[in-house]
Amino acid sequence: MTGSTDAIIAVSQVVLRERQARDRGWWDQMRDCIHPAAQIRLSWFRGTGADFIVESREMSRRGQRATHRLGPPVVSVREDRAVVDISAAIEFRDALDGIEVDVTSYTRLLYRLERRCGSWQIQSLDPIYERDTLLATTAGADAALDHAVLSSYRPSYRFLAYYLNASGYEISDDLYGDDRPEQVDALYRFSFAWMEHDPDRS
Repeated sequence: MTGSTDAIIAVSQVVLRERQARDRGWWDQMRDCIHPAAQIRLSWFRGTGADFIVESREMSRRGQRATHRLGPPVVSVREDRAVVDISAAIEFRDALDGIEVDVTSYTRLLYRLERRCGSWQIQSLDPIYERDTLLATTAGADAALDHAVLSSYRPSYRFLAYYLNASGYEISDDLYGDDRPEQVDALYRFSFAWMEHDPDRS
């Protein structure tokens, strides 16, 4: 079930405003969109919604800022629960080995939202990593990548993991990615079963 037009619009706006707030550093707006106990699982962070906002703010303070280029959200609603699937290109511009580079991660962001006391909030966020790129911003420049380290990362988020690891983050090997389709299928099944209040379907 896709849900009513009003619910679809409301859910879409929560997701879009959360990403807008993350990119712009509007932490109060981000806090309005995410439940404090939400389950957030990303390349560089795993924890609650409240801690995610704190760590996002700290990352921004250090000068590491991401820009999220979003596609149209696909929204499904059943009563007080919703699932949103939205394509994204997550962009970082930073220096790596003294060379300015652009790192772009192509993902699908899968959200679960719940309406409580008339307001929608995000209850979980799981990116599904598809592929990524790392390019020097100046033609002819070449970042000196350690290819042995690079090859140790999964192909769905290899360059993103390399960049974030070089920035001091530990990157998990068990994230959702198109190189492990069975896990991705299970995530979608679980998410839609949760929306339908039907744990037996997960």
